[in-house]
Amino acid sequence: MKKLIVVSAVFAGVFVSPAFAGDDMAGMKMSAPSASKTALTDAEVKKVDPETGMVTLKHGALENVGMPAMTMAFKAKDAAMVKQVHEGDKVKVRVESVNGMLTIVKMEKRS
Repeated sequence: MKKLIVVSAVFAGVFVSPAFAGDDMAGMKMSAPSASKTALTDAEVKKVDPETGMVTLKHGALENVGMPAMTMAFKAKDAAMVKQVHEGDKVKVRVESVNGMLTIVKMEKRS
């Protein structure tokens, strides 16, 4: 008898689950990016090289690219970023892989 109850419960779950999965998601905003895709990481500018467009950062973990906290030089996406910062500045950055190279795609000074 116990076995019959367990089997009945399993079959009920199997047939009811697809009905819930078929529900529409009209109220969900699918276009909004997730926090991990837009998160900024705290960093400190250690060196700026305007000639090469490189900025050396002592940064926290860059979770979106799987990098632990360390000090490393990154290419800036555009030259304007390099001109806005100086050695010792506290910044928030977004680093992404662009054409296989880790690149600063967003950088703003921390207040």
